[in-house]
Amino acid sequence: MTSAARDKHEETLVMLRTLEEVRPLHEALAREYLRAWGLRCILADTHGQGVHDAACVPGCEVGPECAAVRRRAIRESVRWGEPTVLLCPSGAMIWAVPVMENAVLIGGLIAAEAVPGDSGRASLSPSEIHQAAQDLLARAEEANLTNAALLELRRAAARRESERAEAIHAVKDQDYHSIRDLYLVEEPNLISAIKRGDRATAREIINRVLVGIYFVGRDRPLLLKSFLLELVVMMSRSAVEAGGDPSELLGANYSSFAELAGIEGEEPLCAWLVAMLERIMDAIHTHHNYPISVLLGAAIRYMEEHLSEEISRDDAAKVACLSPTHFSRVIKQTFGQSFTDLLAKMRIDKAREMLYLTEKSIIQISLDCGFSDQSYFTKVFKKHTGQTPGEYRRGRR
Repeated sequence: MTSAARDKHEETLVMLRTLEEVRPLHEALAREYLRAWGLRCILADTHGQGVHDAACVPGCEVGPECAAVRRRAIRESVRWGEPTVLLCPSGAMIWAVPVMENAVLIGGLIAAEAVPGDSGRASLSPSEIHQAAQDLLARAEEANLTNAALLELRRAAARRESERAEAIHAVKDQDYHSIRDLYLVEEPNLISAIKRGDRATAREIINRVLVGIYFVGRDRPLLLKSFLLELVVMMSRSAVEAGGDPSELLGANYSSFAELAGIEGEEPLCAWLVAMLERIMDAIHTHHNYPISVLLGAAIRYMEEHLSEEISRDDAAKVACLSPTHFSRVIKQTFGQSFTDLLAKMRIDKAREMLYLTEKSIIQISLDCGFSDQSYFTKVFKKHTGQTPGEYRRGRR
């Protein structure tokens, strides 16, 4: 026997000895699982071979193909941190949960739903199979047969990968000509989220921008780094405009910029950028003297972008991160009119532009500018301009 074969043989013996040690825990779990779901739960090694009972469904003749599917199910469950459901060559649906000794995989718990009609009992629906698989994982974690902390880390990594894939799909559907365009679209919502202390939303926006950077700069390291620098510079500028300390940001960023030159590979670059963005977010969030112009500007942009919709004062105040009462006071001090009057003026200004530049009907323009009733639109328009919409259009023509 060669040295490699001898080592593998000894490793198998150790694994089997460890599986024997967990046998009492498995037997107790299997009894409870059978009582709850009417299903067997067998203990298998890392190769998919049953340790005591080979068949996971009655009457199944376990062959090499069955063992291969079990092995794959066990390894996939470790990879994703979730029970993995696969189709067995016999036609049954099987699912697996890893059995672990600390962070070492030593086997798996296998359960299966037999081919409909073969078991003499009503078959489980797809949702019930999912519930049964999740229940098996919960029981394994409760019995300390698996590494719950490691599986949670794997689930979190899988969620991040899923979010990244969704963000890539969203970026592909957008017609952004540069990363600057992407950032400028996202910037107002990002600053607003940071000011509210809503880090979950802020990180979601950052993730979209980050994916955009990688999508544009993939396979071109120098271009990728230039995009990262551009993003950090724009974020820093936004932080200063929102009240961050310029000297503090400059000092922190300078040393980090020097590190960037020596970083290679997507993961280290991503880690560097995340650290930079978190630092900038902290600099904005910890500074409480935000210029009112920045917050008010975010609210005005929101109002301009949603003129065709119903906009309340509270909606706009939320975007500005101000209380409704304070927001009303700031609007009055800045524009000399109430929120309602300002919104009406913005809508009428938009209507005047559309009457002059488009051939849309007056009723369509009234709807596009947030007026659900044409007669009310005409009344408000005449109040602001001294003319009806039709008279205004004819006069400009």
